[in-house]
Amino acid sequence: MNVNIAQLGQLSDGRIDGSRPGFMDAAACEFFSENGYLIVENALSRSEVDEVIADATKICKGDYGEFVGYNGPHDGQSEAEVLSNYLCIHFPHKISQVMHRNLAGRAMLEVLTNVIGPDVKCMQSMLFVKAAGKPGQAWHQDEDFIPTRDRSLTGGWIALDDATVENGCLWVIPGSQKPGVLWPLEKQMDPDFDCNSASVGFPYRDEDAVPVEVTAGSIVLFNGYLLHRSLRNNAPEGSFRRVLVNHYMSASSLLPWTNNLQKHDTFLSEDNRSVSQADCRDIVMVAGEDPYAWMGINDVNKPHVRPSGEGGCAPAQDN
Repeated sequence: MNVNIAQLGQLSDGRIDGSRPGFMDAAACEFFSENGYLIVENALSRSEVDEVIADATKICKGDYGEFVGYNGPHDGQSEAEVLSNYLCIHFPHKISQVMHRNLAGRAMLEVLTNVIGPDVKCMQSMLFVKAAGKPGQAWHQDEDFIPTRDRSLTGGWIALDDATVENGCLWVIPGSQKPGVLWPLEKQMDPDFDCNSASVGFPYRDEDAVPVEVTAGSIVLFNGYLLHRSLRNNAPEGSFRRVLVNHYMSASSLLPWTNNLQKHDTFLSEDNRSVSQADCRDIVMVAGEDPYAWMGINDVNKPHVRPSGEGGCAPAQDN
C-alpha cells in the first residue's frame, strides 16, 4: 500500500517553526489530521535542552533516589558509562522537577490544545537514553498500551540530541492512524528491538515509512494509532539518542489502563461499575479542567527501567 504525505505548501514535510507565535495554524492541524504526526522545530531552546540532559544524567546516577531496575551505585563510572546502563526509564517526572515541568512546555501545550482540545491530561513520561549499540522498538501503536476511548492519545517526543537514521531516529507510516484499527500484537524476539510486543498484520510495507530526522529541541507529535518504530543506534561509541517522550489525552476520556488492571478489578467489584467506567487516576493535568476531579489522584505507577532486549527477549533480563 502506497502512502502519500499530504501536500500543504511549506508544511509538505510536516515541519513547522515552534518559535513562531501561533504556529499551530490550519495547515499544521490539517497535516497532523491527515498524516498522524507533526514536527515542531525550535520548541525548546538550547539551554532548556541542556537542562533536561543534565537532569537525565542525575536520574541515571540515582541522585533522586533508586527506582525499579536501578543498577547502581555508579561510583567511578564516567557520565557516558552511567548513561549506557539504561535504555529507557519510565515515569521520570515522578522523581524530577525538571521532567515534570517539561510535561507542559509552551510549544507542547500549543500543539496539544489544538489537536486534542482545551482539557488535556498526561499519564506517562519516558526517558530514552539509547546509547550507541542499544536496540530500537519494533512497529507498534501506542493506543494498544494506553487506551483512550475517544482516540485522543497523543505522544510528545522531545529530542534532546539530533535524531538521525544512523543513531536510531523515529520512523512513521504517514496516514496509518486514519483507519482507526488496532493491529494484532505479537511477542517479538529480534534483539535489534527492545522487549515490547510488535504490531503485525497491517497492510503497509516498511517502504511506506519515512524517517523523522530532527534537531535537538524539536518535538515530534504523533497520534496514538500511528504505526511507528525506531531502529538500533548505529552511531559511533560514546554517542546517544536521548529523548523525553510524554503521552497525553483528553481529560474527558476515561483511562482503563492495563498497567492498573488489578486496581481496576478491585474498583469494579467494590463499586459495581462496568469496565467502560474504569479510570486510571495517576495523571497530571497540563491544560484546562479535569471533569473527573472528584475522583482524586492516585500514585500507582512507579519509575522503572524498561528491559532493553540486548541479547534477545528471553524471560530473564539484565534490567
